Order: sequence, then C-alpha cells, then structure tokens
Amino acid sequence: MKRLIPRIIITVVGTLLIATSFVVKPTAGVDAPFVPRLLAYADRNFSVWFAILAVFSFALGGANLIKSHGMKVAKRRSDWPYSVITLVSFAVVLVIGLLKVGGAPGWQGAVTDAGTAFAWVFEAVYGPLQATLFSLLAFFVVSAAYRSFRLRSLEASILLAAATVILIGRTPLGVVVGDLYPDWLTFLRPDVLSMWILRVPNTAGQRAILNGISLGVVATSLRLILGLDRGGVGGRR
Repeated sequence: MKRLIPRIIITVVGTLLIATSFVVKPTAGVDAPFVPRLLAYADRNFSVWFAILAVFSFALGGANLIKSHGMKVAKRRSDWPYSVITLVSFAVVLVIGLLKVGGAPGWQGAVTDAGTAFAWVFEAVYGPLQATLFSLLAFFVVSAAYRSFRLRSLEASILLAAATVILIGRTPLGVVVGDLYPDWLTFLRPDVLSMWILRVPNTAGQRAILNGISLGVVATSLRLILGLDRGGVGGRR
C-alpha cells in the first residue's frame, strides 16, 4: 500500500497536468461539465501546491546543511573552519531575510528593496564574491581546454580552433587584431567570427541537446505515470 498510493498520486497528477497543457484549455466556468472544471481547478491550484512543496524542500535543505556542517565542526574534520563560516553566513542571511532588516515592516514588505540588509548582502558581499569566482574560473577553463583539446583527432582540432577563436574574439585583443584585417576579410575578424560561432553552431547544438533532454523527460514522465518506473516510490526498476 505504501508503494501503491504514491504511484496513484503520480499517475493522477501527471495525467491532469498533461491534460491541462495539451488536451483542453482549462477556462471552464461554474456551469461547465465536470471534466473541464476539474482541469481548470488543477491548472489554478497545482502551481500553488508545488510552490508549497518547494518551500518544504528548502527547509529540508537548510536542515541538512546545518546537520552536515555542524557534525564537521563538532568532530573537527578537515577544513572545519570553512564550515563555521558557512553556518554563520547561513544564520545571518536567514535572520536578516526573515526579519526584513532595513525594509518595510510587516509581511507585505519586499525583502529585496533598495536599502535593506538583504539587498546589501547581495550587492556588497555576494556580487563581488561571484565576480571573483568567475574571474578565477576563466583561468581554469583555459587550462582545462589546453589539456583536453590537444591535436589528437579531427574533432579535438575543431574544438581547439573554435575555443581559440572565441577566446580571442571575446576579449579586447580580438577587436585590436580585427582592425588590422582589410574590409573584404571582415567576416574573418576574431570578434565577428566568435559571435557567428556562438549564434549559429553553438545555438544549433544547444537546441539539439535541449530537444534530447525534453524527449528524455517525456519518456521518464510516461514511465512514472504508467507505473513502469518504480524507483521513485521505493521499488525495484
């Protein structure tokens, strides 16, 4: 029974969501038949229920963070001072966010308004840290590209050439080098060529990957709805 009930819930909810999106437009009124009214009810309320579930998942995630880092600090494991910083930062941001420090009083006040302590954390702490991390990440990407894109095959050579063009074209050096090109070779300027690679081959590859992911999501959803995939409810696949 503990496996049957979750499978029934998955099947019913999944079928209703598919019906509200692809079968009929859920705009039924009070006098409409039962099925259109059911689809309209699901379309209005399921998103709210999902948001409530997301809130509980955030609470579980925070509890798990406190538990894992707290145990690391208590047992003085390797790099435990970083866990102390993580716990203190988590507590400070949580308190100023819940209390809306510096913002409008009451539940209707926006926690991200200008001048609030929460907004200051993002602008003065999180933003600079994120910029620093991404600036360091650029050097790691270049190092990884050099080790990975060695001329061992035709595919690796194409990747190396594309990465080099984009790396040069997306920096001021690409503009300086491109100014030396004659007008009839404008299409080969590093800045122009890098934008073409990003807009055409890169976009085509991204769309192909997203289409594959979408088909995989559809196949997995159908397996869950039909009860063919039992891994999510504690059974064997």
